[in-house]
Amino acid sequence: MKRIHKVAVLGAGTMGARIAAHFANAGVPSYLLDIVPPDADAPARNKIAAAGLEAAKKSKPAAFFEPSLAKLVTVGNFEDDLKKLAEVDWIIEAVVENLELKRALLQKVDAVRKPGTIITTNTSGLPVGKIAEGFSQDFRRSWFGTHFFNPPRYMRLLELIPTPDTDKSLLDAVAWFSDVRLGKGIVHAKDTPNFIGNRIGTFSVLNVIRLMQEMDLSIEDVDALTGSPLGWPKSATFRTIDLVGLDILGHVVGNMTTNVRDERSELKLPDFYKHMLERKMLGDKAKGGFYKKSKGHDGHEERLALDWKTLEYHPRLKPKFSALDMAKNVEETGARVRMLLGLEGSGPQKGDKAGAFLWSALTDLWTYSANRIPEISDTVVEIDRAMKLGFNWEMGPFELWDTAGVEATVARMKKEGKPVAANAEELLATGKKNWYEDDLKTPSGRAYFDLRTENRQPVQVPQGVWSVTVAKKSNGVVKKTLAHRWLISATASPASSSIPR
Repeated sequence: MKRIHKVAVLGAGTMGARIAAHFANAGVPSYLLDIVPPDADAPARNKIAAAGLEAAKKSKPAAFFEPSLAKLVTVGNFEDDLKKLAEVDWIIEAVVENLELKRALLQKVDAVRKPGTIITTNTSGLPVGKIAEGFSQDFRRSWFGTHFFNPPRYMRLLELIPTPDTDKSLLDAVAWFSDVRLGKGIVHAKDTPNFIGNRIGTFSVLNVIRLMQEMDLSIEDVDALTGSPLGWPKSATFRTIDLVGLDILGHVVGNMTTNVRDERSELKLPDFYKHMLERKMLGDKAKGGFYKKSKGHDGHEERLALDWKTLEYHPRLKPKFSALDMAKNVEETGARVRMLLGLEGSGPQKGDKAGAFLWSALTDLWTYSANRIPEISDTVVEIDRAMKLGFNWEMGPFELWDTAGVEATVARMKKEGKPVAANAEELLATGKKNWYEDDLKTPSGRAYFDLRTENRQPVQVPQGVWSVTVAKKSNGVVKKTLAHRWLISATASPASSSIPR
């Protein structure tokens, strides 16, 4: 397997500089290169790359484990220092999202890189294969997408996007290195717009905003419903957008609406969102988005919420949903979701706004996700992993569908005349009622329904990983040898944990 000892990052913007910082966190030296400023004298030729590194050193949350690691990052520029790329094992392109600009730079890179050097793009919007069209055979076999999520130190998801020309051994080398050295969770995606995480996540956000408008809900209402009750982050929908930046989401949505044509292409950013962009209400970095902090009369800081109809702020109001009050007493996420959807027990009364909103949001999410196979992924596993690793969901859409009950929800969807994905129909037609089931003979402890074969296949995990859930269900025995047993406590970590390699 190809070893990676030194890397180069082309582009010292927010992502490029922080990617270089995270390599430094892993003890890997890097070159961080960017353009030469116009009319720069000799001392200032590395000014842009140096500024990117300084921004990474000062960033919050911290990009470096500790400040001294910044010495592993050497700044430079595209005119004086491209020859240094012959020293590295992996080159990551992270310049602006302009196809011709990327291609022009990469042609220069191809002239100086040593054969076999891995070269990848961090693009989130351009087709990976199209960027390398017409390049040398060695370049194309060494070329694929590595889509880091921001901030790279903290966001575990790394989407790998091969092209038909990609050498699998090089793809595997990056997957291994990124897992073991960088601490990434690897998801293999297809070369489609926004790949997996942003494709599903963007749909979910746009659909939630649509439902908010149609059902006349508030920002606070939606965040109360789309956070912890579903096993999603406490930042829910709009607080998360503030953290990410309204302009960043706008860019991702713009790429999707320009390049994607599917059954839900009617979803767009609403006018009020566009007005927020015009007014530079971009979220936390602009001191105000869907929420903003303000000092009250007593001097204490409070967070105000936006009225999306008027774009005026007001003191946050506590949503009043009886279903949510009941849900607080239900610890297990699956049971809580079933209760909120009125699928079992003392669920919400007919006409309850919270239940109606969540039913529409989740059934739309399930159908949209199922319809994306095999377009963006061949399996439900990669979609679920992308949403858990990239968006910090407790369960991916198919896992959440399982816990709600695929058969029961599909029956109700049909009764109400809602669309049902053909892939869900295929699952049920085989007599299966869940996307996943236990398989304690495998390291992951799970098998999934493979739509290509209509059979169960084991969920794959990196070599050396063993699920705590498997250990607990196997009466606490993790592994046996002739001489020893390793036991795990019955009070072990939750199902999502694993024993480190």
